[in-house]
Amino acid sequence: MRLAEKYIAFRTILIREVLRFSRIWIQTILPPMITTALYFIIFGNLIGSQIGDMEGFRYMEFIVPGVIMMAVITNSYANVVSSFYGTKFQRNIEEMLISPVPNYVILLGFVSGGVARGLSVGVAVTVVSLFFSSLHIHNPWVVISMIVLTSILFAMAGFINGVFARSFDDISIIPTFVLTPLTYLGGIFYSISMLPEFWQTASRANPILYMINAFRYGFLGISDISLPVSYVISIGFIVILYFFSLHLLNRGYGIRT
Repeated sequence: MRLAEKYIAFRTILIREVLRFSRIWIQTILPPMITTALYFIIFGNLIGSQIGDMEGFRYMEFIVPGVIMMAVITNSYANVVSSFYGTKFQRNIEEMLISPVPNYVILLGFVSGGVARGLSVGVAVTVVSLFFSSLHIHNPWVVISMIVLTSILFAMAGFINGVFARSFDDISIIPTFVLTPLTYLGGIFYSISMLPEFWQTASRANPILYMINAFRYGFLGISDISLPVSYVISIGFIVILYFFSLHLLNRGYGIRT
């Protein structure tokens, strides 16, 4: 299969994924914006006024990067897991597998769709945050690179969940019992320096902590974690999940009967 044909296949999958979530923006884009506004009202204004400054910044300014990243993580993951499982459920995936399109092109198409939704929601949530706090961007490169890497990582994680899922209930188990707790314990609303030493050490086992802190550094210039370590962790997980996802797709796990 020629490069131009691979590009056409990739673009077709990507366009389908983008149209899929953009057509139902009331269900995919609007809810995160409303949820974010509630976070800012409850945690930023009401609770934040009692907490005071955090790491030299107003509490509202401190939580903005984490809330944005939380929305990106959730939506990148949700888009791919629901889309890929829906393709399996409708038996459309079989048409892709018997076509000459390489499996890595199929994988990249679904992942790119998840990244597109994650970044779209990220932009929408950022606009909402402007109504509650002024944004200070310390390092634009860190902001852009980290949000893209995080979106890619969790889009791939969503793909893996979609491969293993055998029912619609299965696509909500990981987000509910794994992704949500790790996200809330990833330092969105607090600095791990506030925790006892044992819990600081335990928190470092949470990969989301590294991404949120790097993203916060891009905005505020502060982080509980070394920036190079955050990039190594993020890129390392992406490489591992990519090859694992491709392996599952090549084997036809959960797809071929």
